Amino acid sequence: MVGSSSGSGAKSKKAIVFVANGTEEMEATITIDVLRRAGIQVLALSVEAGGGPVTCSRNVRIVPDATLGDDSIKIATYDCAVIPGGAQGADTLSQNNQVKSILAEFHAQNKVVAAICAGSLAIKSAGIQGKVPQPLRLTSHPSVRDQLENDFVYKEDRVVVDSNLVTSRGPGTTFEFALALVRILVGEDKAREVAGPMMLNFDI
Repeated sequence: MVGSSSGSGAKSKKAIVFVANGTEEMEATITIDVLRRAGIQVLALSVEAGGGPVTCSRNVRIVPDATLGDDSIKIATYDCAVIPGGAQGADTLSQNNQVKSILAEFHAQNKVVAAICAGSLAIKSAGIQGKVPQPLRLTSHPSVRDQLENDFVYKEDRVVVDSNLVTSRGPGTTFEFALALVRILVGEDKAREVAGPMMLNFDI
């Protein structure tokens, strides 16, 4: 089950990874896995009514920890919110009013807001750009660039970090994306420690 909780220590950082039907499974599961290897508590949070598994873009089924709206989930206690891509899933997440509110609130509170692939559309729909004085830098999958480049300083780097906003391009950049989150949340030493056993070149 992808969504089982883990983490070490009462003060460990906590991250939400939102999922929906049509979410890109590599971007969700790799991010969850890498963050957990770093000792970050991860909540796989579905926005689909009725609970149960979500069916991802390549028909992989993920069993989330919880569904958005569950009163037992204390959103304010989390340090990071992640939006995976996948055309259908990203569209669902981008249109969800609760998700948009969480992203805007996290960004305003200097918590980490992260999106990959088409998930970057949720940054736009959350209205984050209109609440900061300077243009935000981001990236996305090339297929949605035209929906973002007029509102943001669009970059083609594999991972773009602009203060507490982290964005990336697609399935093939997910390890770098997740390691960037580890570096921000718990430090570069931990990111290198996590990268080594996975045979990743941290400096890709």
